[in-house]
Amino acid sequence: MPKIRPVIAGTPEDLADALGLPRVAAEEWQFQHVLLARLKEVARRQELTHMEIAKLAGTSRTRITSILNNDLEHVSSDLLVRILASLGYRVKVSVVKSNRAAQAGRCFNGLGVLG
Repeated sequence: MPKIRPVIAGTPEDLADALGLPRVAAEEWQFQHVLLARLKEVARRQELTHMEIAKLAGTSRTRITSILNNDLEHVSSDLLVRILASLGYRVKVSVVKSNRAAQAGRCFNGLGVLG
């Protein structure tokens, strides 16, 4: 049996490389995690239960619970946007040309959630 060696990934791009995935996957992960952070903030600030969010968003409580517990494996970015919209927020995305630091995974600034 071959020896398994742990890999430490310092950036989402390093993780994508280690998993043999395209680096663009890392951009999607970062985008989703920014949306998730804002969703958690909104839920906490508005003191909403998972069931209340689920009803407003038209999805199940178990799905909302999974999402709020950082399980984004089968969650699309558009679902996160729709959930935020159901809570009265809109997502504003800006597209800018990357510089070398952004390409190396050192910044991700193109997203804002407005409420």
